[in-house]
Amino acid sequence: MSAPCDSYDSTRHPDLLAWLTERQTGFGRWAHEAGGVALFDYSNASLDALEDLVREAYTETEEITQQRRSLFVQGAVWYLGEVLCRRKGWVWKFEPDFDTGEVPPFYGETEAPGLLDAPCVGAPGAGPGEHWYPLNALRRLFTEDDEVGNPVDERLVGMVEGWYDDEGDEDDEDDEDDEDQEGEEEYEG
Repeated sequence: MSAPCDSYDSTRHPDLLAWLTERQTGFGRWAHEAGGVALFDYSNASLDALEDLVREAYTETEEITQQRRSLFVQGAVWYLGEVLCRRKGWVWKFEPDFDTGEVPPFYGETEAPGLLDAPCVGAPGAGPGEHWYPLNALRRLFTEDDEVGNPVDERLVGMVEGWYDDEGDEDDEDDEDDEDQEGEEEYEG
């Protein structure tokens, strides 16, 4: 790994730009092989279809980690990130490591700690740590428990629409109140 110079632009990393060109150029072929070009129209239904395909192909997080350089996973990462770019006006980035400031090899030969060797998406001008990794979203599909051991059922649509809603803190508080009410209703029945 090498430290980035002061003028590092995470949206202009040469490997990221080459990867984006490859993914865009190969999207039709990837979509056809994955399930049909018409299926992948950047809608919630297409996210559900992508999730189904991922769940059919893999059964655990580690399999996606091991196959992160395969054409299917690369296409899925691009598609998922591209949905966010199109819906929210986000951009593709290749960020330096948050702790060290070093730029890892792009999809390196060996697994990088935390899988930070993959591209991410985020708002233009967002600061360090304010980005989202589509590869990790695919991996989270197989997460069974959250950080404190509570069961979870991750869905791509929920990740795209729910967790990363940039409407503001007021809406987030409303969502928390809704979740509290839903939890109370479950226990009443």
